[in-house]
Amino acid sequence: MDTSELLKKVRKIEIKTRGLSQNIFAGQYHSAFKGRGMAFSEVREYQYGDDVRDIDWNVTARFHRPYVKVFEEERELTVMLLVDVSGSLDFGTVRQTKRDMVAEIAATLAFSAIQNNDKIGVVFFSDKIEKYIPPKKGRKHILYIIREMLNFRPESLRTDVGMAVEFLTRVMKRRCTAFLLSDFFDRSPYENQLTICNRKHDVVAIQVYDQRAKEMPDVGLMRIQDAETGHEMVIDTSSKKLRRAHAAHWLRHQAEMRTVFNKSNVDHISISTKDDYVKSLMSLFSMRA
Repeated sequence: MDTSELLKKVRKIEIKTRGLSQNIFAGQYHSAFKGRGMAFSEVREYQYGDDVRDIDWNVTARFHRPYVKVFEEERELTVMLLVDVSGSLDFGTVRQTKRDMVAEIAATLAFSAIQNNDKIGVVFFSDKIEKYIPPKKGRKHILYIIREMLNFRPESLRTDVGMAVEFLTRVMKRRCTAFLLSDFFDRSPYENQLTICNRKHDVVAIQVYDQRAKEMPDVGLMRIQDAETGHEMVIDTSSKKLRRAHAAHWLRHQAEMRTVFNKSNVDHISISTKDDYVKSLMSLFSMRA
């Protein structure tokens, strides 16, 4: 993508997503994600009814009577976007590619974050950490993030979700809200890493998928290629048996993915590239409010 085309696309995304975050999402984002983090404020003497888990044993030992830690809601959040940049995101058969929709959703979340004076950072991942952009505030920082999302070319085409969330657990010392954006076509298990990460941070999973992953059209012979392995084959889409197997595989994948999210206690939504992601984000926000 040349520079002028890239800037045009960035501007178009900014106008659309900034408007959404200002006019539609401002209140919902605030109520869904504000106050999720708790920051240490002070210590005071233990009072009847206080949670014994909040006792500060060092201060208690020094003064020979129990003291507890007092926490308060953090005024601002750090928001991290974990963006899958593997080969499978380049696929799209309806209105746009999965990569383009992920970029729009990420931009909308980013503008919603700065509306609330939150910091925003990004991790681009495939089966390795492709790029880490530390969290900062401001429109200039967000436009840089959008430019990177639109123009970034990964070194690897494969996916490793577990490695990405493990990196987040390690690199972010304080609690953050993390949006994990992917199609979740990952052959390796990631439940353990996701569970550990969600204990430390507030993780939300957003799956973006193409309708053709769900149902195969009857268009006769078709040459297909696995975007992550490069493997090519010719299939006969007129075969009902093949189309049924394809649909069954999709249902199995979705069920396994939802099981992982539920066991990890991670809120999640799935959005098709043919659908309006605004409604899906609204339902996510209201689910968490």
